[in-house]
Amino acid sequence: MAEGQRMTAAQVVDKLMSSEHADVLRESVAWLVAELIEAEVTEQIGAAHGERAPERRTTQRNGYRPRQWDTRVGTIELAIPKLRQGSFMPSILEPRRRAEQALVAVVQEAYVNGVSTRKVDRLVEQLGLHSMSKDQVSRLCRGLDAQVAVFRERPLEGAYPYLWLDGKVERVREAGGVRQKCLAIAYGVHETGRREVLGLEVGEGETESFWREFLRSLRARGLSGIRLCVSDAHEGLKNAIAQVLGAPWQRCCVHFQRDMLGHVAKPHQPLASGAIRGIFTATSGAEARERLAAVTDQLQGVAPKDARLLEDAEADLLAFYALPPEHWSKLRSTNPLERVNREIGRHSDVVGIFPNDAARIRLAGALNDEWLVARR
Repeated sequence: MAEGQRMTAAQVVDKLMSSEHADVLRESVAWLVAELIEAEVTEQIGAAHGERAPERRTTQRNGYRPRQWDTRVGTIELAIPKLRQGSFMPSILEPRRRAEQALVAVVQEAYVNGVSTRKVDRLVEQLGLHSMSKDQVSRLCRGLDAQVAVFRERPLEGAYPYLWLDGKVERVREAGGVRQKCLAIAYGVHETGRREVLGLEVGEGETESFWREFLRSLRARGLSGIRLCVSDAHEGLKNAIAQVLGAPWQRCCVHFQRDMLGHVAKPHQPLASGAIRGIFTATSGAEARERLAAVTDQLQGVAPKDARLLEDAEADLLAFYALPPEHWSKLRSTNPLERVNREIGRHSDVVGIFPNDAARIRLAGALNDEWLVARR
């Protein structure tokens, strides 16, 4: 592509933001390929585009020729530089299968591993290219970060009747040591039935102010139509939901049951666990309230503190019964979000300690392609 046709990272972001159905991974690969081709032709002729370097330049560019490249992420339109003397063919195209696999590995490695320049450089060498400079690798990585931001900042159109919220604690390196930080995750179901991650943010901790700002950012992007919000009973999160969303709140029954068993003597735990689970399998809200009252009376003798906690939490635990029965199994806990947490955890366990907040967001944002395809 000519100089005027080459796209900067900012232009790629603008293109993706203006497209309702942008394929972030394909656009990322396309942009990354263009940068790799430019780096290789620059090395071959001894000078960058427009650079005056007569002492080392061997020839001049002479336009571009189009070339389609079929990959596992779709067909990509390439622009191969032509030279006034000699010829140029990107080594990335020969052989196609090995090069394409290695290129996708570059993108995935950059996303998942915090974009270590050393690791990206090693993967670029798999393509048969010469080693890239640290500045070149950093530029590629900044472009990928910008495209992940497209996913995180996309407008939320239509209603999202169900919303799950949770925080995942990870270790992030900062000046002076390693700190534990909270990765906030918002997971919702669109009115069309599409499930998707709505937002991701890293904060110093699960404070009320952090959750409040996170929820306000979702509101600013268009989050609306919430009929039920599901989370654990973290006081700061609960207050933020009430202040910003003003939606009915469902306390996660799995978290509640786990907390309850901490107050019950070990010999009585199987009895208490079975009794509490029975509350959430009732066929109606009225039956659930009757079961809860019966369990409360049953626990008075063996676990009076649990009995009080259960009685006080009745409204929050049974809120999901006001919604369609076919949705109850998904609304009484944060379990629908656990799959997302497990996938993030599987990757973050490899990283261990993240070098910065951007790397933490990059890993989570890299997984969005799978999250956006499911319907329920």
